[in-house]
Amino acid sequence: MKADGKPETTDRTAGDRNDRPAEALANPYRRFLLGAEIGMVFLFLELAIWAPNREGRNHWSAVAALTIFALVLIEVLVGRCSLRRLGLGLPKLANAGVVLGTGLAMASLLMLLAWSMGGEIPANPQWFNLHSAWGYAIWALLQEFILQSFFFTRLEEGLGGSTAVWVAATLFAAAHLPNPVLTTATLIGSLLFCEMFRRYRSLYPLAIVHAVLGLSLALTVPDSILHHMRVGIGYLRY
Repeated sequence: MKADGKPETTDRTAGDRNDRPAEALANPYRRFLLGAEIGMVFLFLELAIWAPNREGRNHWSAVAALTIFALVLIEVLVGRCSLRRLGLGLPKLANAGVVLGTGLAMASLLMLLAWSMGGEIPANPQWFNLHSAWGYAIWALLQEFILQSFFFTRLEEGLGGSTAVWVAATLFAAAHLPNPVLTTATLIGSLLFCEMFRRYRSLYPLAIVHAVLGLSLALTVPDSILHHMRVGIGYLRY
């Protein structure tokens, strides 16, 4: 209780109640702008995923990356979005422990399920080496930046945190079509990732969990089903 008799506000960790511009919820123009940015970037990503050749994939991937970087940078420079809200700050130790513990428990459960069903572990031994694992970890961080720092923050501003969790997770899963394993896994995983981001606001433990779960899938699901974790036209052509 403050000296003036008013209740003291607490430092809540939920991202949709901390450091979030609120005007979009009441400003149709701002909501339209956020929706247009989300739709444009998602279209660029889909064009990259479904491009029929390497040149097209590289072109649209570069367009998507530059657009995301430019839009995020503009939000920061005009003071509408802080680095903390983007998830670029260091996490509290307890919060990181919750995220990492949950992720490791899910990875262990996946391994146990595969083992109980008689599957081979590793299911794809030819995939793994230290270099590819590190490369996937970096890719996991980039995916979390796209999912959380770009898509989720905009959806959170326009729709509120709880709705944004479901919409962002659905978009992320849709980007993994038509791979049935990755689409299902990313829907479940991104619901967890987005809710953890909403609560704890740091990309780094989420990226570690993302990498661990992705590598766990590669360890437990045969390539005949997983198609080398490809999505879009790459999955169909595998």
